Amino acid sequence: MSPSSIYKIIIAGDGGVGKTTMLHRYIEGRFSFNTKMTLGSDIFHKTLTLENGNACSLQIWDFAGQERFRFLLDTFVKGASGALLMFDLTSWHTFHNLTEWEKIVRKYDPIVPIILVGGKSDLEDGIEVDDDTALEFTEKYNCRGFYKTSSKTNYNVSEVFEALVSVVRDHLSHDSVNQSIET
Repeated sequence: MSPSSIYKIIIAGDGGVGKTTMLHRYIEGRFSFNTKMTLGSDIFHKTLTLENGNACSLQIWDFAGQERFRFLLDTFVKGASGALLMFDLTSWHTFHNLTEWEKIVRKYDPIVPIILVGGKSDLEDGIEVDDDTALEFTEKYNCRGFYKTSSKTNYNVSEVFEALVSVVRDHLSHDSVNQSIET
């Protein structure tokens, strides 16, 4: 079955928060203990079957989290359908830096749908960012949800991508209705 839609999805956040590991879990169904640092960005592809039986293709752009690569990201966000902003639940510093990532992701589209993702939820004893704090960020920056995930245990990994696709589809159908009304 050929996809009825193609969505460009951005996954952004500091280096080491688990973006690439989550993508390997989602795309390949396995946990990778040894992932290499992303240089610039990597692109992953996945076809997702929707609840109506149609298929959509996800083009997932995994952004390097290191500061030295951020100058490249400006052009990569152009045309994004949606984004995942990811932080490490066990690292306050990675959460604090999300405001900068939000600006990068929304540079060309200030209302692009974003879902906030807290990774490494399996490391319960080390969690530094509580749910209330994450939900405050979600509200302040108009994110469309907050999910805690664990690539190691596969907790909420598929769910976060399915939720983003649902939000993107709603957003795009809402935009097309608004464009029809304006013309």
